[in-house]
Amino acid sequence: MRLALAEAAKAAILNEVPVGACVVRNGDLLAAAHNRTITDRDPSAHAEIVALRAAAAAADNHRLVGATLYVTLEPCAMCVGAMTQARIGRLVFGAYDPKAGAAGSAIDLCNDRHFNHRYEVNGGVMQGECAAQLKAFFAERRQS
Repeated sequence: MRLALAEAAKAAILNEVPVGACVVRNGDLLAAAHNRTITDRDPSAHAEIVALRAAAAAADNHRLVGATLYVTLEPCAMCVGAMTQARIGRLVFGAYDPKAGAAGSAIDLCNDRHFNHRYEVNGGVMQGECAAQLKAFFAERRQS
């Protein structure tokens, strides 16, 4: 999660919402990324999606079976869908997102019985640090 927080800090420098993610499998880092929606002019360039794409390229496989995705903010529905398609084994996230979180806050798509793949979800890991990073970013934007 510390690596994901460092990635989120990179996003903030680019004026992106500070969310960072990394994908690990068998103790090996496959990818680390941060939000790039503004930079790439791509609404799908959330940290999770960018990390999953890079991890799949590194693994030379679109399936990331057994991988863990660490992300500083609870994923949205789009990102949960991508994690499900990638067949990750576990999701670990920091701050909860009551407005758009799709891993239990606003909606729980990770354990939806309609999907053919489910995975372990651990939320609230380093929640204080993850939430503080986001709060500081938005407080600064409101002052500007």
